[in-house]
This record gives sequence, C-alpha cells and structure tokens, in this order.
Amino acid sequence: MSHYTATAGYVPGWAAQDLQWHTLRFAAHGHSVDVAVPQLTPAQLLEVAQRVQTASRDTLKTMRVSHIIAVVDSAIARLLDANDPYRQEAQRLLPIITGFDAEMVRLGLTQYLKTFRAPQLQRFVAEDFANPKLLDEFQPRPKGGMALALGPDLLAHVWAGNVPGLPLWSLICGLLVKAGNIGKVASAEPLMASLFARLLVEVEPQLADSLAVLWWQGGDVVSEQTLFAQVDVVLAYGGNATLEQIRTRVPISTRYLPHGHKLSVGWVAASALQVRKAQAVARAAALDVVRYEQQGCYSPQVFYVARGGRVSPREFAQYLNAELAALAHKHPRRALALDEAQSVAAWRQAQELVALATPQAAGSEAGTQHGGVELLGNAAAPWCVAYCEGLSSATLPSAASPAVALPALSPSALNRTVTVVAVDDLQDTLPLLQAQRAYLQTVGVAAAPQELLALAQGLGAAGVTRICAIGNMTAPEAGWHHDGRFNLLDLVRMVELEQSAEDAAETFAPYVD
Repeated sequence: MSHYTATAGYVPGWAAQDLQWHTLRFAAHGHSVDVAVPQLTPAQLLEVAQRVQTASRDTLKTMRVSHIIAVVDSAIARLLDANDPYRQEAQRLLPIITGFDAEMVRLGLTQYLKTFRAPQLQRFVAEDFANPKLLDEFQPRPKGGMALALGPDLLAHVWAGNVPGLPLWSLICGLLVKAGNIGKVASAEPLMASLFARLLVEVEPQLADSLAVLWWQGGDVVSEQTLFAQVDVVLAYGGNATLEQIRTRVPISTRYLPHGHKLSVGWVAASALQVRKAQAVARAAALDVVRYEQQGCYSPQVFYVARGGRVSPREFAQYLNAELAALAHKHPRRALALDEAQSVAAWRQAQELVALATPQAAGSEAGTQHGGVELLGNAAAPWCVAYCEGLSSATLPSAASPAVALPALSPSALNRTVTVVAVDDLQDTLPLLQAQRAYLQTVGVAAAPQELLALAQGLGAAGVTRICAIGNMTAPEAGWHHDGRFNLLDLVRMVELEQSAEDAAETFAPYVD
C-alpha cells in the first residue's frame, strides 16, 4: 500500500507554522493519503476575511474581466496538461480521497475542466450580460442612462464534496464578478479547490490576497457566524438539512444562495426505440448513471420509457442492465460506506417486496392495474436496475388518468441503482414530476425533433430547469443556469446612473453658455 501526504487549503498572508492543522485521512484502491487542512481560530478567520475584502476592492475590482478570463484559462490549461504537477497530484490523489475509479476521475476531470476555457467563459459571461463591459465600467442602457454591475466585496462559498472539482464552478463565478472569495472545503474532498487556488495565484500573483480556501468541521457555528457576518453573499451547496442550518447563521441583510438536493430523470420516447438506436441510448444512459456514482444533482435516478417502439421498455431496461454490467468492468464502483451499503440494500429490499406482492406484473408487457417491479441482473452485482411495468391506459376506466396510477417519483439509493418505468405516453408522467417540482433539476431526453419542443414545454411547466440529451446529463454546458438561476447576475448588484443625472450634468458643463 502506498501512502501519501498532501496539504489542502490556501490562506493568504499566513505562514504554515502560524496555523493549526487538522489531518483528514483517506484510503481507497490499496492506497492512503493524509490531507492536512488549516484550522483557523475566529480571530484568524476574521483577519483573513478583512484581508480578502481589501484585496477585492483594491486589486481584483481594478482588473478587466477579459484579464480574469485569461488568468483562469491559463490555470485550466495547466490542469488539462497531463504532465503538469498540479494535474498529476489531482489525478493521483482524488481517486484515493473520493474512492471513485481512477479512470473515471481522469476522464471526468478533463471533460469538466474544458468548460472553463476562455471561449466557454466568454460565452458564460455573455449569457448573463448582453454587454460584458458592464462588469468593468458604466455602460449605456437602452432605456437611457448608464449602469455598472458590481460583484460583492466578499463572497463566501460552502462547498459539498460529492463530486470532485465541483467547487471550481462557484469560485470561477466569483472571480468573474470580481468578488473576493473565501471557500470552505468539505471534509469529503478538500483537495481540488485548494490546488486551483494555488495555481491561480501562481499564474497571476496579484490574486494572492483575493481568495482563500479554508476548512472547519461541518456545523462549526462560531466559524460560520464569524465569516458570514463579514460577507455580502453566501453561496452554499449540500443537503437540505445542512442548508437550513446555514440559513440560520446568515445575517438577514446578507444574500443567501443555497443549492440543495435535486432529482433528475430520463425520458425515452418510442421514436428512440429502434433496435440500434435503443442500444446507443442505453449506453449513454448507463454512462450518466455511472459517472461519479449518481452523486451529482444532475445524475439520473429514474428513466421513463414509452411503449410503442420496436424495442419494449422492458427490453430497454435489459439493455441498460447489460451496459451497466460492461461499465462495471471498465469503471468499478467505489467501495461503499456502511450507510451507503445499507441504503442500497434497503432500496433493493423495497423493490423486491413490491415484486413479490405483484408477481404477475414482472415481465408483462400489457401492464396491470397493480403495476409490478422486476429486479434485473445478479443480486450480488454492484449495480441494480429495477423495471416497473407501471400501468397501461388500456386497462384503466375511461374517467381515470393513467398518470395517477403510475408509481410515485422517488429517488433511488444512488451508487448505480436506477428504475426504468414503462409508460404509454411520456406526458403522463408530468403530474409526478410536478409533485416534486421543488427538487427537480435535469431531464435527459431521447426523442425525435418533432417531439422535442413539445416535450420540453411540458417539462418546463412541471418545474424542470435543464433539458439535455441522455449521455450529457452529468456534463452541463458552460454557462448553464444552475437550478434555473443566473450564475453571475445573482451575485452582482446593479448601479444605475439615470438619464436625469446625465441631463443635469450638462447644465454645469464649461461649454454651456
């Protein structure tokens, strides 16, 4: 077994010997790593906050957005270089820290990092600002007058550790609006944000005091209250219970932007269920399930599959099961923690109980009024596909709605557990989705062009905020509107110079007679 040591966090202005350190220990794939994270006292935390806030005002806000994009682009280019020491450290240690398959981490990092190159960041800014110069200086507005978009002097991030590299998204958002950034890394993954912060400062030393990456134990009320009292905006990721606790510690005058648990599903139309096409869709669906073990809010947990294609919904479920089996060899599932293993076992048991209660439905293609569940594959396999026959509208009384009788939309146990539900019409599932609209995020769709817009209209009305191709569910486009919100606009405040002020100024001009 190889053992490594690493240092996480980035604390501007402090020598390592002046800080206390806490060690986080990880082991996976026959290796282990000790990661030292800085543990600041309230006084030190307050001093760091003031230092970053001052640098934000004096340095970061004097930079052009185009320069910040160039700095981020240079840092990302380093992380995309397989020979760069930062990339090598991330690639070596992240599989040990997260437990994810090393090849999955390598491929996932590359795909994710490509969304932060200069062209993508320029589109990112343009998505929220028709005139990106608003972030640099006052610009004319169509209604008259001028406006300036000002980012916060100090932005606090509370990051989750479910997907490696995820903190880069909000940190880069903060930089693009010229905010001083202080991020709190999760105990589950403290490394990637730390590496990125150090790399940014190496590329552009002027950023040295404009950001900090810290750690404290989750639920540390004193640290959170100390920091949140100094910041303009708090941006937090995590479970809903954690986010609710954080809300109680954020001052009423401080903007709070939480991103909690979400539920994502797939839709497969009959038009996508030709033999060769269905196999390709199942392969893409399996990749979305396997990437980071469904830990992302955009990972699918249920696939609704329409009847009426050349390939039946049950056959599609079998294709998906076979593709998951193939990927289990290419990207082995990480070792599960005890609570995760118990969750998977409980989920399987619940599906088995339904299957035993309605054995006549398993394998039935016509549907029954009772529905039914069939578990596909070996019970000992590190994945599970539950096939649910659902209901056929032909079996229902004419006054009944088929959507009412479909099984309720509920999350899986993650870690490669997924349900395939047969439906007569994908639109029948909209009431189920709408019932969970507070938690909906992504729907991956496989459908013909003439169907896509109509389906998307219904999904949007139900509460879905992102619609993409199956296979791209776990790879959002650069500049996507996370949970339907604006990534950059939500962080800034607009300063308006009204036309009346410009007109009045004319009366005091030296050239006025």
